[in-house]
Amino acid sequence: MRILLILVLIYSSKLYSGVPDLTGTYDVATLTPLFRPEAYGDNLYLSREEGERIAKEEAARMAEANKSSDPTRDAPPEGGDGSAGASGNVGGYNAFWIDRGEDAFTLNGKFRTSIVTAPSDGRRPAFTPVAQARMTELYKGYRRGNDGTAWWLDQEGPGPYDNMEQRPKAERCLLGFSSTGGPPMLPALYNNLKRIVQTETHVMILAEMVHDARVIRLNSEHRPSDVRTWMGDSVGHWEGDTLVVDTTNFSDSPALSGADSNLRVVERFQRIDEDTLQYSFTVEDETVWQKPWGGDYPWPASDNKVYEYACHEGNYSFGNIMRGARILENDRLAQEAAGGGR
Repeated sequence: MRILLILVLIYSSKLYSGVPDLTGTYDVATLTPLFRPEAYGDNLYLSREEGERIAKEEAARMAEANKSSDPTRDAPPEGGDGSAGASGNVGGYNAFWIDRGEDAFTLNGKFRTSIVTAPSDGRRPAFTPVAQARMTELYKGYRRGNDGTAWWLDQEGPGPYDNMEQRPKAERCLLGFSSTGGPPMLPALYNNLKRIVQTETHVMILAEMVHDARVIRLNSEHRPSDVRTWMGDSVGHWEGDTLVVDTTNFSDSPALSGADSNLRVVERFQRIDEDTLQYSFTVEDETVWQKPWGGDYPWPASDNKVYEYACHEGNYSFGNIMRGARILENDRLAQEAAGGGR
């Protein structure tokens, strides 16, 4: 009977070809930051006391944020009250939406200061001068707060609200933010489930956010270089019990912030116990970053289900973003026509 049970366990964790079966649902939410805070320097690990303190502080913060609101309170002032969250930022999230995890992760029994481990300082390498100039130009209109005016009419070139296709893909419900759909596949502010379905010839990874689905062909060749997508072309192979995935052929606007069409990402998926995968990644793009960078973190199994992510269907705010921009522009033009100047 014991021998039969052992055989069943081995069979259930392997496919017919003998490679590990990674099929399952995983919750990758973690309080461990992607990049290491400068205060930690080159220290890769936290003490257990520090790791436990992070979890307690997050629990206290969420408990405070989730307290019932006073139904008789006054509405926030026009433009927000300057605080973090929905009251301080029109369109901001309240705590109901946030799910960053309950604790920092551990690997080999140790708390980590960051997901990124290379370079050794745990921080993203500097941009190349060309990439820095491109990022500055790209985001100059998107990082400015809402001051209730059509400020973009004072700048040269297209404005950030000229048409819907100029808005970020995540805002349009086309691609998850924070590279949660990958590659690399990183934790985000919420909706951190990943669902893996594996066959002998393909591996599919479904990201909960915006139901981004990656289909990885095994033991295949990359598509021609003129066939490019936001999530790239992923080809995998097995090295022992580790699934290695090489992704190239990105469009000029991948999910990873700052990246462009020259991006290459190499990922490794390894089962480290019955309920956990270890996910590692290396990012290369010599036209964007001055050196490669990467890291690793665990993917714990979850009993939760990945439900349909009906983002676009409920994206009523997007139309209001465009309507609001037109109202501000009309107000500005009316003011100028009346001789009020800018």
